[in-house]
Amino acid sequence: MEIMLKIAVIVTAYLLGSIPTSVWVGKIFYGIDVREHGSGNAGATNTIRVLGLWPGIFVFVVDVLKGYFAVRLLYLTDLYIPKTGMFINFQLFLGIAALLGHIFPIFAQFKGGKGVAVLSGVVFALHPYATLIVFGIWIVSVVITRYVSLSSMIAGFSFPLILIFVYRTTNPSLITFAFILAALMIFTHQKNIERLLSGQESKFSLRSKGKATRTETKQ
Repeated sequence: MEIMLKIAVIVTAYLLGSIPTSVWVGKIFYGIDVREHGSGNAGATNTIRVLGLWPGIFVFVVDVLKGYFAVRLLYLTDLYIPKTGMFINFQLFLGIAALLGHIFPIFAQFKGGKGVAVLSGVVFALHPYATLIVFGIWIVSVVITRYVSLSSMIAGFSFPLILIFVYRTTNPSLITFAFILAALMIFTHQKNIERLLSGQESKFSLRSKGKATRTETKQ
C-alpha cells in the first residue's frame, strides 16, 4: 500500500505540472495557441508577448502554484515525518515530477514550457526565504538587462550559493538539487545563450504584444 501511495502522489504531482495554463488561457479566452506565436514556448513570457501583460501574469502565478502544491502534496500523507531528510528527498521527487509534467504535459500533446515558473514554486515550497532572495535577483536582473533568459540563468545559479553561504544549508539532497537546477537553466537555455553571444537575443518588453516572432527569446 505504501508503494502504491507513493506512486499515486508522484503521478498527481506530474498531472499538476501538466496543466497547460498558457495553452488553455490562449485557446479558451483568445482562440490562440501561444505555441504557434511568438517564441513558440508555452510559458508566461511568451504569453505576455502574444496575449498581453495580465494573461501572462495569471499564467505565471498558476504555474508557480503548480510547482508549490506538487511539493506540498506530501503533507497530505503520512509517508514520512515532515522536515526529515527522507521527507525532503521525496519532496524533491515530487518537484521533478511537476517539472516534467510542465515540460511534457499530457494534456497538451507533451509540448510545454521550460519550467522556470514551476521551479520557482518548487523551490519556494522547499525554502521560501531563499527563493524570495532569488526572485529579487531575477527582477533586478530583468530590469537591468531586459533579458529574461539571462536573468533566469543568473537566478538559477544564485540559488545554491544562497542556500550554502547565506542559510548554511547542510542537507546534501537539497544542495544537489539546487546545483542540478542551476545546470538545468543552462541546458534549457542553450539557444538563448547562442543568441546572447551573437547579440541576437530579443529583450523583454511589455509592449511587444502581437509583434513577436518565433525567433524571439524563449523562457
